[in-house]
Amino acid sequence: MLTQQTITTSGLSQHCGKITQYERTPYGMMGTTENAFFKISVVQEGIFKIHLSKFEELDEHSYAVISKPMGIDFTIVDKNGSLEIHTEKLSLFLKKDPFTVIFKNSNEEIINEDDAALGTSWIGEQVSTYKKLQKGERFVGLGEKTGPLDRKGHGYQNWNTDHFGYPPDSDPLYCTTPFYIGIHNGLSYGIFLDNSHKTHFNFGASNRRFSSFSADQGDMSYYFIHEESVEEIISSYTDLTGRMELPPLWSLGYQQCRYSYRPDKEVLSVAKTFRDKEIPADVIVLDIHHMEQYKIFTWDKKDFPDPEGMLKQLEDLGFKVVVICDPGIKIEKGYDAYESGLQQDVFVKFPDGSNYEGEVWPGWCHFPDFTKASVREWWAEKLKSYTDLGIEGFWNDMNEIATWGQYLPELIEFDFDGNKATARKGRNVYGMQMAKSAYEGAKQNTPNKRIFNLTRAGFSGIQRYAAVWTGDNVADDEHMLLGVRLVNSLGMAGVAFAGYDIGGFAGEADSQLFARWISIGAFAPFFRGHSMINSRDSEPWAYGEEVEEISRNYINLRYQMMPYIYSAFHQAHEKGIPVARSLAIYYPHDAKIYSPLYENQYLFGSDILVAPVASKVNLAKVYFPEGEWYDIFNDTHYSGNQEIIAECPIERLPVYVKASAILPMQDKLQSLTNNKNQTLHLHIYSGSKENTFNYYEDDGNTFEYVNGAIYQRSISLKPSEKQIILTEKSGSYKSQYKKIKLYLHGFSGQLKDKIKVNQTTIPILKEDFKFMDQISNFDPLPMSDRICLQVENLPFIEIENQNEEILVSWA
Repeated sequence: MLTQQTITTSGLSQHCGKITQYERTPYGMMGTTENAFFKISVVQEGIFKIHLSKFEELDEHSYAVISKPMGIDFTIVDKNGSLEIHTEKLSLFLKKDPFTVIFKNSNEEIINEDDAALGTSWIGEQVSTYKKLQKGERFVGLGEKTGPLDRKGHGYQNWNTDHFGYPPDSDPLYCTTPFYIGIHNGLSYGIFLDNSHKTHFNFGASNRRFSSFSADQGDMSYYFIHEESVEEIISSYTDLTGRMELPPLWSLGYQQCRYSYRPDKEVLSVAKTFRDKEIPADVIVLDIHHMEQYKIFTWDKKDFPDPEGMLKQLEDLGFKVVVICDPGIKIEKGYDAYESGLQQDVFVKFPDGSNYEGEVWPGWCHFPDFTKASVREWWAEKLKSYTDLGIEGFWNDMNEIATWGQYLPELIEFDFDGNKATARKGRNVYGMQMAKSAYEGAKQNTPNKRIFNLTRAGFSGIQRYAAVWTGDNVADDEHMLLGVRLVNSLGMAGVAFAGYDIGGFAGEADSQLFARWISIGAFAPFFRGHSMINSRDSEPWAYGEEVEEISRNYINLRYQMMPYIYSAFHQAHEKGIPVARSLAIYYPHDAKIYSPLYENQYLFGSDILVAPVASKVNLAKVYFPEGEWYDIFNDTHYSGNQEIIAECPIERLPVYVKASAILPMQDKLQSLTNNKNQTLHLHIYSGSKENTFNYYEDDGNTFEYVNGAIYQRSISLKPSEKQIILTEKSGSYKSQYKKIKLYLHGFSGQLKDKIKVNQTTIPILKEDFKFMDQISNFDPLPMSDRICLQVENLPFIEIENQNEEILVSWA
């Protein structure tokens, strides 16, 4: 047995010291040092957990981690002043004097190591681990953080904060995900600091000796992850913290929001205008003015006298409704949520047992303690006032907790599911637990219907419960491009469903900015336009005919790409891989991708390269990483590892497709809840490398996919064998598509006039395929075509969508 020892705290930095004793455990080892207790766990072959504490009873409670050690085979060797733990993938070398760790791969290469002298140390209650900077080391991730893609030379802190109109270099923001990825010398690793107190990350800022991560209080508890690729590291991290359930299909369409649409006639007018103008959309979002004096679970009787009738009319138009949910419960006698909250003792308290009061939109409020199971049940019951009306979408806002004064008292107390804690530990997880309450509560009320859940604040693991948007951004080019980096960084932190307010929430976009922003937003996982009160209208038609046509084109393209997008969301559900993918995931050792010129570029799904550019730019530099690439709009071919100057007038965003890509698409439609498409368009791009796309379908609305009601098949391009193979379908769901129209891009010179499908010869047809409609010229000159975004004489074949294997081959 380990013995209790006296731990002293001084005002200076105190190293944990040398190991005084240790013993093997079923999952690793535990022991003591001169100044701390430690435990090392082998979680998976490529994941170790390092845990140090000033107290013998280590704090194992975590809202982030849902995975447990898997019982992996490992060996422990005690030699030469070190303890070694080996798995097939990863080795940990633990020096005894002082306690410092080195991680090596199976080739004995150093992946990561503690600073030999600093290691893990305390300054008062704050605990830090210092890591030696490796030659050429870069750092990416940390989720919702401003700044460049490569975080080397920068420092950050995690403290969920309501930050209206945040400047482009602000820190911290709304959401905390203390997970980053280190990259150097052909190697990569991930570190997740599982501590919900205020934490700090230093990636060589103001020094050239170390990177470090610190927590203001609590244990030093972190997970070290090593795999062969950044993609696998992200997948392993989401093994630990969980993955998103599949969202309702309608939530992937265009969502229109404003602070605020009112009265109900305006809500209906906006919805009808989308349909009249044939601009696809699926969601109208109701901000705080739909409520009576901003009180949640109420409706303003003057502006929304018949919410049920309004919702029925919106449903008939093919629209879902998302309602905002703020945590503050107004202190008001006779208000049901307040009275029942008092009766059931649901509110956050001061140490003397009195309920905390903070001022926010409704006035002075109490706040539910979502870290308590009974409170989450209470919230589910309250949500029935929405779910009983048929509302399937919830927008959790102001949940940092945001209050006027922006100074939440740190001594207020949270239940923490029986592990009581103050706001110092609870603040960063409050938003996550509110989102959990909304998600699980709505799911409990409508057991077999997927709901859409959005949050502003969260903690690692938030992807299990909600999408995340990047808060109160500003209508300018800098924020537009920052939003791209924020979403890509959230993706690397496990949050696959993320987005930003298109057009900017604060301030007013001009026509060019909105046009560019909506074209970029069409390639974001979460696609919502939003603007604040007392600003100009910001719907797609509010900026003139030209912008309306551009908006219609890009929203149409989004809806045509939905089979591709939904398959990418399925991959996020299955493996944790983000939908918007920073180039650092697949090209981490290519220095060019970290350049300020190219750091905003990303892959949307596996094969579409998006190069966001500012609104007033007509020519922009684009970098193609390794491989071969095609312009999505006209099939112009480019070799990789080169920079080009791309034409990008306001109606054309630089978008490219990877060679050997497989893009499933469909015909245009106005609403995802009323999709009558019967033809699946498969776009195959010629390339020298084999590629496989995992195509996925289900009903898009229920949880029947869990029971096998899916339609799934692999689609492979085998260039050397001159074959395209669609495997036999799996799952009990019947595809909605009766036919497949297979388009062959870049195959000129490879094809004759006929092709074989399952050994039957059929003719190759040709057509001009439009990815977008023509954009008219709105200059004073006579109307003419400005640009026609289409591929001319594109070869295609049309086949029946059979459930058996389909083999397409050519001589």
